Amino acid sequence: MPIIKKLDKFIIKSFLLLFCATFFICLFIFMMQFLWKYVDELVGKGLAMTVLAQFFFYSALTLVPSSLPLAVLLASLMTFGNFGERYELLAMKAAGIPLTRIMMPLIVVSVLLAGTSFYFQNVIAPHASVKLWTLIVSMREKSPELDIPEGVFYDQIDKYNLYIKSKDRKTGMMREVMIYDFTNGFENAHIIVADSGKLEMTADKKFLKLTLYNGEQFENLQNQTGLSRNVPYRRESFDRKETLIEFNSDFSMVDGSFMSDQSMSKNMVQLSEDIDSMSVKSDSIGRAYFVESLDRLQFYKAKQVDSDDKAYYGTAVVNVDSIYDNSSLPDKKKYLDISKRNVSSTLSDWKFRSYTLDEKDYQVRKHQTEWYRKITLSLACIIFFFIGSPLGAIIRKGGLGMPVVVSVVLFIFYYIIDNTGYKMARDGNWNVTFGMCLSSFILAALGAFLTYKANKDSTVLNADAYKAFYRKLFLIRTKRHYIRKDVVIDNPVPAKVKEQCDKLREMCAGYLATHKLKRLPSYIRLFTASGTDKQINDINTLLEELAETLSNSRNLIVLSHASALPVMAVNAHLGPFKDRRLNIASAIIVPVGLWFYFRSLIFRGRLYNDLNKITDICDQLETNITNGDI
Repeated sequence: MPIIKKLDKFIIKSFLLLFCATFFICLFIFMMQFLWKYVDELVGKGLAMTVLAQFFFYSALTLVPSSLPLAVLLASLMTFGNFGERYELLAMKAAGIPLTRIMMPLIVVSVLLAGTSFYFQNVIAPHASVKLWTLIVSMREKSPELDIPEGVFYDQIDKYNLYIKSKDRKTGMMREVMIYDFTNGFENAHIIVADSGKLEMTADKKFLKLTLYNGEQFENLQNQTGLSRNVPYRRESFDRKETLIEFNSDFSMVDGSFMSDQSMSKNMVQLSEDIDSMSVKSDSIGRAYFVESLDRLQFYKAKQVDSDDKAYYGTAVVNVDSIYDNSSLPDKKKYLDISKRNVSSTLSDWKFRSYTLDEKDYQVRKHQTEWYRKITLSLACIIFFFIGSPLGAIIRKGGLGMPVVVSVVLFIFYYIIDNTGYKMARDGNWNVTFGMCLSSFILAALGAFLTYKANKDSTVLNADAYKAFYRKLFLIRTKRHYIRKDVVIDNPVPAKVKEQCDKLREMCAGYLATHKLKRLPSYIRLFTASGTDKQINDINTLLEELAETLSNSRNLIVLSHASALPVMAVNAHLGPFKDRRLNIASAIIVPVGLWFYFRSLIFRGRLYNDLNKITDICDQLETNITNGDI
């Protein structure tokens, strides 16, 4: 037990070091994404550092729950990838510790992180969201910082449009100024042109002082009485003109009460209470509309209309068509207009009522999705751990290369499913529970599968296993490659090499004599024969011994002969499966059987060439022995 406790401390320490680093990286990435969405609210406003600090602080608090699952996934993947790469995981398993026991201390840590995520979402995030969005709205309403560009019209001053050709950055003097003043409306715009001017902020920072030099002002007088017909505009020349423009540049926080109805500003208890109250209110309104529609239906049913278009009102019978037909043309038009207005009014009324009910149902669903999100986002920490840990144990690659790529791909997959489920549930296309829990169900199944495979030492994500599979599928040969070794312990003995070559030549010649590899084999015998080809296995065993012996040579010619020795597929020319029943089943399914039959023909031809090649290389090696190269 003391050893296990030390091991637990080692695993937790390795995980937490990586988790702290990955968490702050993920939080920084999410904050940059959030900042990019609202960068227009920050730039050019002259905001104080305290305001920006509050913005980043509250945004970080709201983004902590989103950063935790990705950080857990990346940290667990890197931790177990490092263990596998440094053979520490192999050493733990060799000591008799199963993978589930190795994961146990980190399971506890992931549960604690899930609890932390839930605490942030249920307690901290609602208050932080209120503060953050109040801050964002306040920044939107703040006037921009006064920085008039050159050569373009500047419209950030309310009811004014300014154009300056050039500006002296040191003195603030503007040259060739044109101003459109819309304080009296667009139709009564004042146009001011001046040679130069200066724009300054007053001491209380509530007004702009505009001083213009050597200019003219044109004022539209068309809407004025009296002399307006004789003087369509008024022209005024000035040497110096001063104007005060209202421009409040102080930052003031707006009232945050507008966030009280938003789902993001409530904890789970408040969400549950509001869901119940809104559901009751929506149901009562819908029931009232339903009762009203029934009353109208009963009213129209009272007006029975027979097949002759006769309306019955008590005992009186009124023929509607006859009244319409006997009416004058203006009366007919009046009746049609009244009917059209009544239908349009009724349609608009019911559309408005439908919109009212849809809006209330939408608000209920938004509160429900927010309630479920607090649970699913917390569970994501545990689910991602059960994905990252076994995945790292299977891949056995640490560092920031492969783990980062795999983590990003998995998180994008999770984000797409989660965002799709959220929008479908919010818009009422899916059941809220199904839509919000869909991503958790899918990833939990993936985590269970990967944990099972990793616990069984599966090669489900082993790249070498897939390479070997594709080599077999596309009949790609594996080649030898030997290079000169720096240190050689056992040099090749010429007599032993000659003995191996002689025996190999004899075995290859005997096999070629008894097996007609160039002939077509029997289809039935190919699939009904059982066992392995013992002769080829013996030849392959001796061939590998010869290749291993020659690989210790320091002669490049001998090494080239060793590299030229073929890698034999000892069973590929036989039936496709070791199980005789599977072979018979594949033979019965003719398309499958024909594919395996032609495959065996290819390997029979390859085996024929390999045996002849082994014989030729053995002849060349004997020549090398004679020349003293070995």
